Amino acid sequence: MTSQLNSEPQPQVAILIDSDGQVGPTPPTPIPDLVNALRGVELLQGLKEEEYRWLALHGSERRAAHRAVVVRENEPAHHMNIILDGEVNVSRANSGSVSLFIGRTARVTGKLPFSRMKFWGATGYSAGNLWVLDIHEDLFPAMLAAIPSMAQICVSLLLDRVRDFSRADLQAEKLVALGQLAANLSHELNNPASSAQRAALSLSSKIDKDLELCRLGRLFRSDEELANYTSWTERSLASVKNQVVPEAGASNALSVSDREQQFIDWLEAHRVPEAWALAPALAQANLPVSSLNELASIVNPGALPGAVTSFANSLNARSMVAAVSESSSRIFHIINSIKDYSYMDQAPIQDVDLVQSLENTLTLLRPQLQQMVIVRDYEPGMPAVTAYGGELSQVWTALIENAIDATKGQGTLKLVTRLQGEMAFIDIWDDGVGIDPALSTRIFEPFFTTKPLGQGLGLGLDLVRRILTKHFGSVAMQSKPHSTCFQVRLPLNRPQIY
Repeated sequence: MTSQLNSEPQPQVAILIDSDGQVGPTPPTPIPDLVNALRGVELLQGLKEEEYRWLALHGSERRAAHRAVVVRENEPAHHMNIILDGEVNVSRANSGSVSLFIGRTARVTGKLPFSRMKFWGATGYSAGNLWVLDIHEDLFPAMLAAIPSMAQICVSLLLDRVRDFSRADLQAEKLVALGQLAANLSHELNNPASSAQRAALSLSSKIDKDLELCRLGRLFRSDEELANYTSWTERSLASVKNQVVPEAGASNALSVSDREQQFIDWLEAHRVPEAWALAPALAQANLPVSSLNELASIVNPGALPGAVTSFANSLNARSMVAAVSESSSRIFHIINSIKDYSYMDQAPIQDVDLVQSLENTLTLLRPQLQQMVIVRDYEPGMPAVTAYGGELSQVWTALIENAIDATKGQGTLKLVTRLQGEMAFIDIWDDGVGIDPALSTRIFEPFFTTKPLGQGLGLGLDLVRRILTKHFGSVAMQSKPHSTCFQVRLPLNRPQIY
């Protein structure tokens, strides 16, 4: 009996988790050894001897092998965890296939007193052999009564945790946005770049063919015949240049096809080689067949095939030069839009042209907007707004991407700007599915999202709210089926707040 009274009390439970996730019992650690291990936890240094003993007596031990899963994301959390030896690395996988690495946990982690935590927000893996002491949430009131200083320790940990997780989630949201922007730019730049490359390669081949046609001059029987050909070429090229280019469409394509066949028939009748290759250039230039009849009347039959071939190659070369020029202009326009969107090489605070800012955002999101109808209702003469230009671009991007998601990229997007007093009003409207009224009060909360799991972190609208609050502006939302409007309000000139 005396031996039992003097024996050292033992912890409640001790379990072992192997690398395969199998759980089994393990001999508990003696209380004095647990107390010594608790003294080594930096956050708990300064506790009294009886406070260390309280933790040792009321905790349950867990040991884990290297790379064992010790907590799983979205599983219920019931314990405060004191890491006595080893480390826990945590990662989150709430961004689809992207695994977001958070880092190592603090030596005191898990569910803490005063925390509203219900589920684990990440999956934790042991780094090396792990030794943990768990305190169940039912013991929190007794722990705070027995160890008053734990209240301050836990509050400090909660503040650090919120800051670290918010920073990590915000970084993930920025990475997702950057990925979307990169995909848009890649799509936008690929088309003109490919067009320019194809035109340049084709132009090179035409130059090579022109070298072969240098003998054309020898085919003319007199200087007068050469002069007549040169004059006809200049008149025909001027006529082609002055023509209005018809809009692309099915009817125009049929018209070009009909003209091609007419030119093929004419070329074959006059024994011009490779009529099928020359006809498209003549048809695209909208040259009348009568022009070729005029050419046939001023040059001898032996020079006619070379003359027509030379002229067709000239039309092709001009078309390719125009394609390179147009593609280069398109790339230049996209780059300018990027610079304007980000306000590159400019001071952070700008006099922002709201209409131009909205248009720059539309340019960068063009690939996602190709099947949408865009309606612009801009009040003329809108004054500039003093603001952080790059941050306002983020606001428009988040709101327009929400409209794209709501309409699945196939609805109507309407942008409205107007002036009321000293406030600028910007409405971004879509005809998507709308937002459930029960959720309307939560959409600006951080981490709240109506998107399926893995398609968003729920920080886009929170970022919008914070940026506009920084500018002493506001954002509100009105929604019903097939009509959702985000209403942005910005003061025109508040330079003193920056």
